[in-house]
Amino acid sequence: MGERRDGWARGGWRLAAAPLAPAVAGAVLGLLAVAQAVAAAPALTAAGPASASDAALILVLLGLAGTVPLAAARDHPAPAAVAVTAANVLSLAAVHTLALAALAAQLIVLYLLGRGGAQLLAAVLAVPFWVLAVFLVGTRHLAAEDLLAVVLASLGPAAAWAGAARRARDEAALHSAARQAVAGSLLEHTARGERARISRELHDVVAHHISMISVQAESARLTTPGMPPDGARRLSAIGATARTALTEMRRLLGVLREDTGTAAADRAPQPGLWQLNELIDAVREATGAGTRLIVHGRIIPLAPGAELAAYRIVQEALTNARRHAPGAAVDVELRYSPDALRVRVRDNGPGPPPGGAGDGYGGGHGLAGLRERAVAAGGRLRSGPAAGGGFLVEATLPATAGGDSG
Repeated sequence: MGERRDGWARGGWRLAAAPLAPAVAGAVLGLLAVAQAVAAAPALTAAGPASASDAALILVLLGLAGTVPLAAARDHPAPAAVAVTAANVLSLAAVHTLALAALAAQLIVLYLLGRGGAQLLAAVLAVPFWVLAVFLVGTRHLAAEDLLAVVLASLGPAAAWAGAARRARDEAALHSAARQAVAGSLLEHTARGERARISRELHDVVAHHISMISVQAESARLTTPGMPPDGARRLSAIGATARTALTEMRRLLGVLREDTGTAAADRAPQPGLWQLNELIDAVREATGAGTRLIVHGRIIPLAPGAELAAYRIVQEALTNARRHAPGAAVDVELRYSPDALRVRVRDNGPGPPPGGAGDGYGGGHGLAGLRERAVAAGGRLRSGPAAGGGFLVEATLPATAGGDSG
């Protein structure tokens, strides 16, 4: 039973909120006012000198004036409310009667004023009915017209208050929905940023070390003289497991990148360029290939984001060289200027195959992530075949803290 009442209430509110609801209400109430005027004309004729036709015309005109303006209440609520109020006050004061349809129209326009935010005008329009109620009740016995005046004096402000309450409720619901939308958007943005950071750190740190494990296992198996067959098999299994782990990690990174799109990097000052010697020594020991660090210009401190981005660029470029050009010599070049650091990592391997001159030989996520890092730090990065052979990764990063956006 309660659900049925709630359904009727929701249906009623939907009908009342329809665009044509005031026009339909004005037309229906106008017809009811005309019908009541025709029925009440004989009583008015008996009480005064007016003829039946004149009395009916007066009541019809007053009834229409007190109801039909309701049709314009949606687009012009204030003029409609003033017109309805003036007609109803005139009807009560002049002919001492008021159509019930006009009473309903009066309450509706006051409600619409309150809902539209014009509570002061609604209060002003209720004052004439208070005055009429006081004078009519005080001068003679309580008649039907007096009762209508009292009803309007009592219910008019209540109708305006109900409209204001409905407006406040709608605004509160709108604000609540907006807050929920903002909170959901913020939560989603935060989650995307965190997934992007995890993706980047997994690739740049964990994948790097797993790749080192694979290279070291293969190098140990191939370069250790007199290794027992069982040891060689174990080292081969270690390398295969590491490569499988790298494959699975790349698949996971692909899912994370599809889910996050582009996100700002977390540029907390973790590793820095001062650790490049350790990184290059580890690569040299693992691969046995020649790897050089070349520094030009006077070393200057960088912004934290640029420092981390430069380190990751070198780390990823060395990982790519080991993976796609094993045994190739690699030059890591840092060129400092007063306003920028230029990072160049070049190997002398065969370079990418025809049609594969994009980000990395294998089309992975590494260089795409490094480009995001460079852009986030205020710089730029490009990669591709090097002149004369091999592969080149080159980045330009700002040397001042102003270039670090984070």
